[in-house]
Amino acid sequence: MRSLVGLVITLLIVFAGYKLFFSQLQATGSAAPARSIDVAGVKGDLIAIAQSERIYQSEHNTYGTLDQLTSSGAMSMSKTGRDGYTYDAEASASSFRVVAHCPAAANPGCTNLAIDETMDVRSVQ
Repeated sequence: MRSLVGLVITLLIVFAGYKLFFSQLQATGSAAPARSIDVAGVKGDLIAIAQSERIYQSEHNTYGTLDQLTSSGAMSMSKTGRDGYTYDAEASASSFRVVAHCPAAANPGCTNLAIDETMDVRSVQ
């Protein structure tokens, strides 16, 4: 009888742990993986734009705006954003900076990303 009570208590503890684990797993939802995919796509776009800046700079001896990159053929990507992010480029003769602006109101917790001539994607304010 004592071993049966011990077995029932052990099963109740295992079941409670199982239920707690899976209830927390469902509570996190699927937004985190989707946000990670969005950010990976934005980073890929920033790298592609930066590579287009290098092509444009080698042909024109200066860096260009997004419109100049597209019209010259250095960049084939015609979209100005991805999944709520919008892209903006600042260019001069010796440097460029492309920023992916995140809509914080629509996606709480997201950050703006930027890339420059160092080809390093960074979080910015």
